Amino acid sequence: MTTASALALGTAAAAANLAGAFAVTRSARFGLRFIETMVAFAAGFMLSLAIVGAVPEALARHPVEGATVILLGYLLVHLSQHTLTPHFHFGEETHSVSHEASTAALIGLLLHTFFDGVAIASGFQVGATLGVLFFVAIFLHKLPEGVTISSLVIASGDSPRRAVLSAAALGGATIVGVLVTTRLGFLVEYGLALSAGVTIYVGASNLVPEFQGKRSWRLPLAFFAGAGTFVGLRALLGSLLA
Repeated sequence: MTTASALALGTAAAAANLAGAFAVTRSARFGLRFIETMVAFAAGFMLSLAIVGAVPEALARHPVEGATVILLGYLLVHLSQHTLTPHFHFGEETHSVSHEASTAALIGLLLHTFFDGVAIASGFQVGATLGVLFFVAIFLHKLPEGVTISSLVIASGDSPRRAVLSAAALGGATIVGVLVTTRLGFLVEYGLALSAGVTIYVGASNLVPEFQGKRSWRLPLAFFAGAGTFVGLRALLGSLLA
């Protein structure tokens, strides 16, 4: 049941990648204002989940190695998205970019979205509450993620069809992450710690810089609302799923 629940929610999260791509390719865009607000909300939720939920559980399971693996997860995302990738940021791409840049961004995001699936499956290995909380955190940034990759692909001169296929590939990587987590020994043991490091990176290093320097009370309010929503939802799920 745990694997089935993780797979169902992983598939639902993957669908949000496609929704973001369709919003761009069919000109049904929510607008930069909505995307910025969603990014800020997701950042608050993800950081709260990582620090309050994932890190303590990961360290409880592996007090010695856990911290090292958390750091490894953080470093892996930085390597794939900001060291090997020359052009990447969350949100709609409004400037022309090279085909190489969009391809590099896709490759970097594939590793990230794979660990989205690992996070959901690893959360369910601890309990339904943590699994659902990981799903919510991942779902929240999947739509901006779909917007990101599809707009990058189009900005590089490729077709809308390729943009949608790129978003579908990200969703597919998430589903693969769910499926392999219970089958690979390392991920069974350390998937939660890796996911904690990835979640910290996405929240603090990817999402927060997208709105941190902008003068608007709307964005910090959304950030704090994301953190508050995590606290409330965790308490609610704890009572419902106990």
